[in-house]
Amino acid sequence: MDAYILAVVIYVLFLIGVGIYRSRSVKTQDDFMVAGRRTSTIFLVGTLVSTWIGTGSLFGGAGLAFRMGFSQLWMSAGAWVGIIIIYFLAHRVRRISEYTVPDILEKRYNATARLLGTVTIIIAYLTIAGYQFRAGGRLLNILLGIDPIVGGAIACGVIVTFAVVAGMVSIMSIDIFNALMKTLGLVVALPLIYFAVGGAQQVATLPADRFEIFGQNDWVWAMGVFFPTFFLLLGESSMYQKFFSAKDEVSARRAVIGMVVGVVVLETLLCVLAVVGSSKYFTMAPFANADGTLDKAVTETIILQLARFDLPLIAGMVLLCAAVAMMISTATSFLMIPSTNVARDIYQRFINPQVSQSTIVKFQRITIVILGILAYVVANFFKSILDMAFTAYSMVGAGITPALLAAFLWKRVTIQGGVASMIAGLGVPFVITVANFILHEPLLETDYIILPSAAASIICLIVASLMTAPSPEEKWKPFAQNKGA
Repeated sequence: MDAYILAVVIYVLFLIGVGIYRSRSVKTQDDFMVAGRRTSTIFLVGTLVSTWIGTGSLFGGAGLAFRMGFSQLWMSAGAWVGIIIIYFLAHRVRRISEYTVPDILEKRYNATARLLGTVTIIIAYLTIAGYQFRAGGRLLNILLGIDPIVGGAIACGVIVTFAVVAGMVSIMSIDIFNALMKTLGLVVALPLIYFAVGGAQQVATLPADRFEIFGQNDWVWAMGVFFPTFFLLLGESSMYQKFFSAKDEVSARRAVIGMVVGVVVLETLLCVLAVVGSSKYFTMAPFANADGTLDKAVTETIILQLARFDLPLIAGMVLLCAAVAMMISTATSFLMIPSTNVARDIYQRFINPQVSQSTIVKFQRITIVILGILAYVVANFFKSILDMAFTAYSMVGAGITPALLAAFLWKRVTIQGGVASMIAGLGVPFVITVANFILHEPLLETDYIILPSAAASIICLIVASLMTAPSPEEKWKPFAQNKGA
């Protein structure tokens, strides 16, 4: 067996083994959905970093860095700023002690807000889970030469199986290993790739715009790639669900400090690695077309290309395992969240409120399988992983984030304002995405989709709230800052 394939198989089997071992402790809804609410800071840091640094960064972000250079960091910076803001909210989120973001939305607004939040999360998170499968297909294509569609189906089967067995307890356990593998893989790879491609002399052959603040674009483009990650981070359901799993408010807040350090370091390493690697490949097929333009989808494979063909054997094996860690950690979390929403926010809330602990866990496991298959199908409708990422980010960022933040930060927000914001925030990116599929020329490039979506959501939130009567104190008081917090 090829050494690279062997390394990947051993690492996956190791993760599955850890997951099965930890899954023995899953007995209740709290165990499966929020890890029994007893997670320490170090495990929270590992799982938060692992969830965020997924194939959106490995493929979408790295591909953007290949094509645009260091201006790609505008995309990463949106998350960095969002994490800093989250620091001031994490302990208050933990204090609420719910299971899901739709739980929060109903608590502050109403049942309609819960349903809108659930629908938004399911659509967006299936898209995100789907491009993890698509990334797995590309990895297997590079390693084995099999069709990426078939490879994606194999990746889907492995990840869905793991998510079904694992639950949140197991996911948090393996994310410590995944975070360490990602860090090791990138730290080892960067200096080796730098010298492998020819050092400063080769990097200097890149076009000058690769080193400019906005690259070949302008500040509007920079905001277009900044705000999707910014708004997504602030409304990211997986992160909130993991805050609910913290053993206390202090642990939740400390974990955010570790998260911002880890995310800044790893995303910067990915960007630099992609830019340095692009200096070798930016004029070569299949990355470059005959007319000199870059193939968007192929540029997204630059990290895998470097791992397989440009690094020494051991370093390449480690970087490929890091890539697998990015796929598995993110995919399992983004299957857990919508399955939790279906189980908790639809089935338990509206269909069977008296469901037993064992039945709700079984129901969620079946839901994971169904959603995993849907996610695999959805993934095949997009041209690139970055297109999928920006579409999903915009749906969550505009459809949930303004209403969610207002719940904690603006006492004057009303039920009508929150619901109107969510309808507009989901509706605008959905309409644009459908139009882009139908039209020969896109109505709006995905790089810019967040701008009208977030604007519509925020305007509806403010206008509808100011035009309606203030919410009663019992609605906003649980979300207000307590003294000494």
